[in-house]
Amino acid sequence: MLTLPARYGRWVPILTPLALIILFLHLHSYTGNNPGVILDSPESSSSSTGSNSKTINHNQAADLTSACRPLPGIDDVLVVLKTGITEAQDKVPVHIRTTLRCIPHKLIVSDYEEDIAGLRATDVFRNATQSMLQSKDFAIYNRAKTQGRAGLLQQDHTKVANGPAGMMDNPGWKLDKWKFLPMIQEARAYRPDAKWYVFLEADTYPIWTNLLAWLANFDSRKELYIGNQMQIGDNLFAHGGSGFVLSNGAIHSVADHVSQYPEQWEMITSREWAGDCVLGMALATVKISLTWSWPHVTTESVWGQDALGEGFGKQQWCYPPFTFHHMSPTDVDRMWDFDQKWFSNVCIAFFIGAFMYLKRRLADPSLQENNTVLHYGDIFTHFIRPTLAHYLDNWDNNAKNQFEKKNDQGIAIPMTVWDCAEHCATDPSCLQYKFTNGICSTSPEAVRGTPARGIESGTMMWRVDAAIAGKEKCAETMWIT
Repeated sequence: MLTLPARYGRWVPILTPLALIILFLHLHSYTGNNPGVILDSPESSSSSTGSNSKTINHNQAADLTSACRPLPGIDDVLVVLKTGITEAQDKVPVHIRTTLRCIPHKLIVSDYEEDIAGLRATDVFRNATQSMLQSKDFAIYNRAKTQGRAGLLQQDHTKVANGPAGMMDNPGWKLDKWKFLPMIQEARAYRPDAKWYVFLEADTYPIWTNLLAWLANFDSRKELYIGNQMQIGDNLFAHGGSGFVLSNGAIHSVADHVSQYPEQWEMITSREWAGDCVLGMALATVKISLTWSWPHVTTESVWGQDALGEGFGKQQWCYPPFTFHHMSPTDVDRMWDFDQKWFSNVCIAFFIGAFMYLKRRLADPSLQENNTVLHYGDIFTHFIRPTLAHYLDNWDNNAKNQFEKKNDQGIAIPMTVWDCAEHCATDPSCLQYKFTNGICSTSPEAVRGTPARGIESGTMMWRVDAAIAGKEKCAETMWIT
C-alpha cells in the first residue's frame, strides 16, 4: 500500500494557510475583472416601443458580480427565459438576481415588452402575422399592446386547474403555445453563433454547474434536441417547463424550415394545444430526434423529487439534476442559497483539504471524490432530509395509496391520524403517510411536499435514514448521453 512520506506531512500546517490566501486572491481577481458582464441586456429592437438596451448602475453591477464563480463553458451558451405579462414581474426578478445573475448571454422573451428588474423583455410576437393577431388566443396580447398593463382583465390573472390539456381557461396559457416557434427565431437572431441554446420558463430552476458538465459530453456541431421526454398522440417532444437544449445545428435547421413554411406552422400551432409539442413536431420534420434526458430534467419541483426511488429504469441518486420545475420565487431563493453554498464549500474544501486528500489517495488509489457536481443524493441528504419529520400538521407529502381500516365483517371503520401512522409503520415498504378528511394514504416514496391546510402527514424517519445509509457513495456520476 502506498503511504505519504513523513517528511511531507510537516508541510500541511504551513501550506494550508498559503492555499487559502491563494484562493482569496484568485476569487478577488476573478470577480474584480468582470464588472457588468452578467448584466448584458438584449440587443436593440426594431419594435415601436424603442430600444431594448438599458444602462445599469456600475456599482449595482459590481455588487452583483462579486459572488460569481467560474462557470467553464458558459460563454458558449445562450440562455432564453420565456415568460408572459401576467407573471413576469412576479416570477422573473428572482432569477435576475440569482440564476441569471452570472450568465453573460441571456434573452428574456415575453408577450409584452417591458423592463424587468433592470433587463428588457423582448416582445416575441413583434413579427407576428395579421392572421395570428386576429386569433382569439391573442386577445390578451392585443389589449396589452394598446393599453399596457391597464388593459389586463381580472380573468387574465385567474388561476385555473391544470387539466390533461393544460389550463385551457387561462388567457395567458392559451397564448403561450404561440411563443415557441418565434422564440426559436429570436434566439437564433440574438446570438447565431452560440454552441448551445438553453430554454427555460419563469418557474424553472437551473443548476448551471451540472448543466455545463453534462453538455461537455455532447458535440455541439451535431443537430441535438435534449430534454424531458413527453408525448401527445404520436408526437414525442421535450417538455417546455422542464427546460430543454438545442445545439447550434439544430436551431438553424428548425428555424430555417419554419421560416420557409410559416403558414403551415401557423395552422399547426392553431390546432394543437401545447407549444412545446409543436416545436417537437417541427424538429421531427427536419429529422432531429429527441435525446431523452430524464432524470437530468424533470417535471417536478425539488420538493416533489423521489430521490430514493427510480423511474424509466433509472435510479436518480447518482444523477445530477439540471432543472426543477414548478418552482415559486421563494423556492428559487432557497434552492439558490443551497446551490451556492454547496459549490462554494466544494471550492474551499478543495484548498483546505488538498494535502489530506493526497494522503488519503496515496493510501487508497481507488478513492474518487465527486465534488464538482450536485447529485440527487446530495440534495436529498443535505437539503430535503433535514426538513422531514415524524409528524407535520397542514402539510401534504403527496401520498396517494389509500387505506381503509376494516372490522371482522369487512366494514370500514373510522381512523385517526395515529391509526394511519401505525399502518404505515407496519408496512415495510411505507415511507410516508397522509391523513385528511378521515382518509389515510401512504407512499413508498419520501418527498418534502408542500403546505396544505387540513392535511396531517408524517415520515418514517428511521426507514428513510436506513435507505440513505444503504445507498453507496456515488463512485461515478451518471450521465445520459
